[in-house]
Amino acid sequence: MAQRHLDPTAGPVPADALAGYLRAQATEFLRALRLHRETGAGAAASEGSVEAARALRRAARRVSGSLHTFQPVLDPDWSEAMRPELAWVSGTLALEHAHASRLQQLLLALHRLSGAAPFPPQGPAAGTTARTAAPPLPRDRPAPAGSAPATVPAGATGAAPGRTGTAPCDTPAPADGTCGRTDTAGRATTGRTAPARATTVTASATAVRTGTVTVGAADAPGRGPTATAAAGPRGGALAVAAGGAVPAPDRGNLTVGAAKAGALLDRQLTLARTRAHSTALQALGSSRFHAVADKVAVLASEVPLSPAAAGADLRPLADAARDRLTDAVAALPLLTAGSPYNAEALIHGLSPDPAPHPQDAPWHQVRLLLRLHRYALEVLHAGQYPGLLDAGEALDRHRDAAEAAAAAAQAARTPRIAPATAYALGVLHADQRHEVEAARYAFQRCWQKEVIGSS
Repeated sequence: MAQRHLDPTAGPVPADALAGYLRAQATEFLRALRLHRETGAGAAASEGSVEAARALRRAARRVSGSLHTFQPVLDPDWSEAMRPELAWVSGTLALEHAHASRLQQLLLALHRLSGAAPFPPQGPAAGTTARTAAPPLPRDRPAPAGSAPATVPAGATGAAPGRTGTAPCDTPAPADGTCGRTDTAGRATTGRTAPARATTVTASATAVRTGTVTVGAADAPGRGPTATAAAGPRGGALAVAAGGAVPAPDRGNLTVGAAKAGALLDRQLTLARTRAHSTALQALGSSRFHAVADKVAVLASEVPLSPAAAGADLRPLADAARDRLTDAVAALPLLTAGSPYNAEALIHGLSPDPAPHPQDAPWHQVRLLLRLHRYALEVLHAGQYPGLLDAGEALDRHRDAAEAAAAAAQAARTPRIAPATAYALGVLHADQRHEVEAARYAFQRCWQKEVIGSS
């Protein structure tokens, strides 16, 4: 397959175009660095610092990619020393965002697969939070103002229609203090003592009978946020301790396995995100980063070109980047990807090897080559190039889904998790591998459009 070729009637592009592009990206890097320092990047990063880190990554990627594509017209020693440092900056700053987006994608998929309401964006200002459970109330003592009483449906335990009662909480659940007592018929008790054999029920039986599921830290060692799914007779609401309350969905609620899987993923990925944030802060304050920033500041005013840059044309170098992309795409199984529901992405889904799928590596390589080709076109067009955006977005979705599936598989390997949790994580893994397949199909269609446009 051939990619869209450059206009053959256009004249040569001098090395000054590359110098201007590099100076502009270096200026963007310094501007984003100043904004990042002004907005602050402590334990609770603000929205401005997150946007500044994204701009830092964007500028570092473009400078590094341009140094790789147009290396013959640049000083070889300087470019070879600068390129890996910029890649280190971009990769280090991208880890925190990757863990956060992966967690959001997996939680949204869990709720979509469960038919529940979408999970809200997590943050310090998202609703009310309850990291510590309230102490259980004594028997038959009314709940204080502002607390959420357990609602007894009409017809249960002799309650009059339209009236609600407060269930005694002498047998609280260990996580949130809610009453877990039911009678032999599975109905909430109001003030009377249930038989002893009915007061101890499993989490799954409680979920089926009363619609109340409490997720603690039993699925993984260590501390972590607690998720509680409370469902009424016709629906339920999900309340996550770290994320606030969620409005009750119209239909469906998270099952025991899905709720525990969400809590397990939340613990693991939040811990990974916290570590990535600390690593990024250490990197930004290190002498290594300061040396990179000094070199970028010099680049903003002076670009070290090689003696061969005088009279050189940048188009052959851009054509070489396009040819590398074309060859890599030709090696992809596009015929298989062009058939929807081909299940190719599910192969080796039960492999015990924790390494990423080997079939994903060629697609990831095409994503990197496509990015280099787009940056080369930006140099030639002296600015943003609108082409190939759809193909790039499809490959970004492919990468995100593949990494999300790997995170679900890694969580399923946690020792001593419940079978229902492992089953939910398995369904989630298969769903993300289907997303991988859909992204490949979307890229195949985008690439065909590019080929038709160039013919």
